[in-house]
Amino acid sequence: MNEILPVATIRTQVTVPLRFPDGYATTARVFSFDGLVDGREHLAFGLGDRSGSPDGYPAGGSAPLVRPHSECLTGDVFGSQRCDCGPQLREAVERISAAGGFLLYLRQEGRGIGLYAKLDAYALQDAGLDTYEANLALGRDEDERDYAAAAQMLAALGVERCALLTNNPDKEEQLTRLGLTVTERVPTGVYLSPVNAGYLAAKVSRAAHGLDLPFVCRQAGT
Repeated sequence: MNEILPVATIRTQVTVPLRFPDGYATTARVFSFDGLVDGREHLAFGLGDRSGSPDGYPAGGSAPLVRPHSECLTGDVFGSQRCDCGPQLREAVERISAAGGFLLYLRQEGRGIGLYAKLDAYALQDAGLDTYEANLALGRDEDERDYAAAAQMLAALGVERCALLTNNPDKEEQLTRLGLTVTERVPTGVYLSPVNAGYLAAKVSRAAHGLDLPFVCRQAGT
């Protein structure tokens, strides 16, 4: 049974040129919203054929490619290699620009526990806990992210069906329950490094992320 959400509306939309450190550049239509259930300042980036006004979006065509991307200051902005967030963000912008769709930039730092708590969790990980165990040791849930606002944003943008760019089955399950039709789940690349191997392995073993990791890395998450 689908959950019924309050209606959100587009508050502001502006065109923003984007450029990444590797030189890749594109243009996005950036949307803010009124009426989001959590009151946070989430943004939608319309890319490719969705970089114009919603009134001009193609009707009856292929489902847009959508990535709900949770904010990661350390990875997205400062290039931390403890996670794979920065490379996933960069990949998502290019792939969505080519296919047409939306990047939803969700203010859910640290899988929803916040920036300071995430750094506390990092300290616990340095002492031997995995990323999920660290959240639990702080008295938080393994993953506190809620995608109700993401569903509201897509509804405000006129998106009822989409291809979902993610390795995380929980995103698909939540958005489907919230009324979105997910036509397919499209995996992102695997951004494995010596620093984040345990982090990625925990995603696979603890949260069933669709990552094709070498056996030794998958064992590190058990």
